[in-house]
Amino acid sequence: MAVIFAPGEGYALFRLLADSATDVLLKTDRAGFILRAIPTLERLGVRLPGGPIGRHLLDMVDPDHAPAVRAAHDAAIAGSEDGGWVEFPAATDGARERWFAIRARPLLGSDGRVEGAVCIVRSISERRSFEERLFAAAMTDPLTGLTNRSAFVAMLQHLIDADTGGCVAMFDIDHFKAINLRHGHSAGDAVLAAFADLLRAVTRKDDILSRIGGESFGVLLPDARPDHAAAICEGVILAWAEAGAGGGGEGMAITASAGVAPISATLDSTMKAVEVALTLAKARGRNRVEFDPSAAPRLPARAFGRN
Repeated sequence: MAVIFAPGEGYALFRLLADSATDVLLKTDRAGFILRAIPTLERLGVRLPGGPIGRHLLDMVDPDHAPAVRAAHDAAIAGSEDGGWVEFPAATDGARERWFAIRARPLLGSDGRVEGAVCIVRSISERRSFEERLFAAAMTDPLTGLTNRSAFVAMLQHLIDADTGGCVAMFDIDHFKAINLRHGHSAGDAVLAAFADLLRAVTRKDDILSRIGGESFGVLLPDARPDHAAAICEGVILAWAEAGAGGGGEGMAITASAGVAPISATLDSTMKAVEVALTLAKARGRNRVEFDPSAAPRLPARAFGRN
């Protein structure tokens, strides 16, 4: 609802509305300049040089989010009482980023005309931080620290939509069930963590690494040519074979197989192609890289894995 200040009631009303430890009330003029702030914005960690009075509302708003905040204020000045909360980050103490939400209502003078706006500014940093932690947990494999299958699929779809090009690879640890049976799940977990570390070390910094299944890993290689992508994956396979030559104990070498395919027009076609290539690598003896058969003729022979 619109707010009307009767003579002498303004300060009391501000105090009444600003009773939350995470809220500050601002009174602005029609142009958006702050006339009053109760309590001070510093309560929320916002420091404007010289104080907030006389500064523009947008001075506390990250420039990328300023249009949304301006639109909310403009709507209030136009008389709208239906504006919702608008979230924005602001550079605050020591350049630490904090998040806020703002809601604006028209401020009516004694003559019933809109003379400004009353804005509630609320700190939502703790909520945003909690949401970000939840999001990270939902998209991260806790054992390896890599992103999980859900994140992998979402990022692959993004690359397809953006028409970025490049390739996708899928790795499986060879005979992983036998490792678990012979040495226990703790040893199997150590193998998975070690393979994740190897992927981080061997792939490019812009490649996207995920654990997409029990012993399966996915790698997105944006902008990589097929021969370059296959060579990167072959490097992973060879380095893993060398590192795991005696690591399995009781004479068991630890190797991996990989399939590589170009990122194509759809998610389904891309995933099908890389899965076919991985199946082919296993069928041809494991410990090797195979490319999507439909694209393989374009590759030099050296790009494929070795037994």
